[in-house]
Amino acid sequence: MENDLKISELKEMQLKLYELNKEKWNDMEPKFAKNHILYMIEEIGECISIIKKKKIDSVMNDEHIRNRFIEELSDVLMYYIEVMNRLNISSEEFTRIYLQKYNTNLKRNYEEDNKNKYV
Repeated sequence: MENDLKISELKEMQLKLYELNKEKWNDMEPKFAKNHILYMIEEIGECISIIKKKKIDSVMNDEHIRNRFIEELSDVLMYYIEVMNRLNISSEEFTRIYLQKYNTNLKRNYEEDNKNKYV
């Protein structure tokens, strides 16, 4: 395994983890994707909690705090991949749509878009 994981590798790794735990985890069905989005949000909350309690400076400079923060980010990504797996989103499909969105965002004027957002 390289030091820079590909989406396809993350999906495979998460499927292996699922296979080891499938007796305890939700089935690999689309209807359970919502649960994993909620778990992901919970993990995002843990990331926010670290920043709130320990401050960004600690995340940047304290190795222990930084490792805990990255561990929580890893949990977020694992649940994200669980959603992709349950909804049968392929690496190729995700990459194609991600690149489309990226290219759209390159042309966006965020200031203009947000000016009238909550009027």
